[in-house]
Amino acid sequence: MRKLIVAGNWKMNTTVPEGVELAKAVVEKSAELPANVSLIIAPPFTHLCPVAEVLKGSKVALSAQNCADQTKGAYTGEVAVDMLKSVCCEYTILGHSERRQYYGETDAKLVEKVKLALAAGLKVILCVGENIDQRNKGEHFQVVREQVENVLFKFTAEDMANVVIAYEPVWAIGTGVTATSEQAEEIHCFIRSIIKEKFGSQVADDMTILYGGSCKPSNAKELFACPDIDGGLIGGAALKADDFIKIALSF
Repeated sequence: MRKLIVAGNWKMNTTVPEGVELAKAVVEKSAELPANVSLIIAPPFTHLCPVAEVLKGSKVALSAQNCADQTKGAYTGEVAVDMLKSVCCEYTILGHSERRQYYGETDAKLVEKVKLALAAGLKVILCVGENIDQRNKGEHFQVVREQVENVLFKFTAEDMANVVIAYEPVWAIGTGVTATSEQAEEIHCFIRSIIKEKFGSQVADDMTILYGGSCKPSNAKELFACPDIDGGLIGGAALKADDFIKIALSF
């Protein structure tokens, strides 16, 4: 059975005290969740140490929002995988559309980041997805295929046990627009078929694939009812503990 995950990407939001209070509220409310649903929160780098303390002993895992493509050295402003492990991170998000769009993150750079993260014992949430122009031109399948193949096909079937894929329709992030459940399921099913082509049926069946485009309490149930959608990578709604938990209760 695939792991069901709801992950909260806080992006560049909250001060450290605000983040600690939000984490406390998520931990408190996580007691409502069934055992087969896992929660992850990804605060800003500045919050990782104090939030890790809040999460100790809870069922909520800690993720970073990114990592460096180098292990250490003269890379001002970067954060290495060993640093993330040292503050109890279990996951890191990589390839988020905002990293690709605003910071020029390429598939080649992502290969290096994924390699370092897995070697350090971190699990990876790899984001893929098309923008509005690509969808309007009917290029969304090609774009998603290339993003999956260019990065994950450099790794082994065994590595896939520590990879989660998050599909982000970039046109639905922060816009209030959400892909229909049919659109989301179509791409999720397609992604699973790509994994099957390379790694086989078992790996594909076991792969957790999250939906990452304006998922909120009002639409989570319909999205999560789709057979190939195994949860969500949540943005804005993750900044309110009640909404975040409501989404996680939508399975």
